[in-house]
Amino acid sequence: MSELSSKTRPPETAARAIDISLVIPLFNEEESLGELHRAIGETMARHGARYEILFIDDGSTDRSFEILKAIRSEDPNVRLLRLRRNFGKSAALSAGFAAARGEYIVTLDADLQDVPDEIPGLIARLQEGYDLACGWRRKRMDPPGKVLSSRLYNAFVSVLTGTRVRDINCGLKAFRRVVAKELSLYGEWHRFIPLLARWKGFRVLEVPVVHRPRRTGQSKYGPERAPRGVLDLFTLLFLTRFYGRPAHFFGRLGLILCGGGGVILSMILYARLAYGTILYQYPLLILSSVMVVVGIQLIGTGLLAELIAYSFRREGGDYAVEENLD
Repeated sequence: MSELSSKTRPPETAARAIDISLVIPLFNEEESLGELHRAIGETMARHGARYEILFIDDGSTDRSFEILKAIRSEDPNVRLLRLRRNFGKSAALSAGFAAARGEYIVTLDADLQDVPDEIPGLIARLQEGYDLACGWRRKRMDPPGKVLSSRLYNAFVSVLTGTRVRDINCGLKAFRRVVAKELSLYGEWHRFIPLLARWKGFRVLEVPVVHRPRRTGQSKYGPERAPRGVLDLFTLLFLTRFYGRPAHFFGRLGLILCGGGGVILSMILYARLAYGTILYQYPLLILSSVMVVVGIQLIGTGLLAELIAYSFRREGGDYAVEENLD
């Protein structure tokens, strides 16, 4: 990573005098914080970057906050935010993004599994013209069950989104400040940062990084995370594909139901006219009637959703400007 010159930085960035903001959310990681801080300091010192470390304590119940206060008292590069309770990783990252002052923002986990020495390589890819460089743990040092479930989820995401994703859950990422401004995270959407960035039109790539086994503490994620991840993915797909045009989603389902119900009703009508009876097809008559009624309701729901979306659409339109040469 080459040292960034103040002559080449925009005036706003030069005024901040910060090249890189490291945003680190954490929850009960007291055993790893000292070593993590030392490793980051050594990496940044070797490459001459002006940096800040933002630790976001997401409502820890151990001694994490006290340890971070001691670190902050000795290192002016360290900033510390403490959330009132455990809001989740997406909320912690959002708080960090809002407070970050660097031209580049790097996120990493506090459990020492992400290697700070990988940061210069990610920043170098941004300097090549990319907007977001995501870590890809090619050789993942986690229990086999966790690795398998993660690979299955990555394949599932790739199939549903049509975008190949190797490691969507990797916490080590580097991106330009403008990307953070465009991201709107809630729930557990932190894992979908690459997809959200692509949706906004940013240039995204995955970079192989070293991954280390967890040496301290315990993982904060268990099997209950899987169904939440699937539901969040469906929500993301709905919002990204039908944002601003919900009638296309509800209307499509409504037309399918109305069409299917109409076909069945036509068959029953033909039987009634041709044979004078519907030939004991009363269950089909009820089913087709329900399909048509539900289909009409879905179409109406889509139209109402369009009215709501139109009323609350943000000023300026649904687009993101990359450059303005005027």
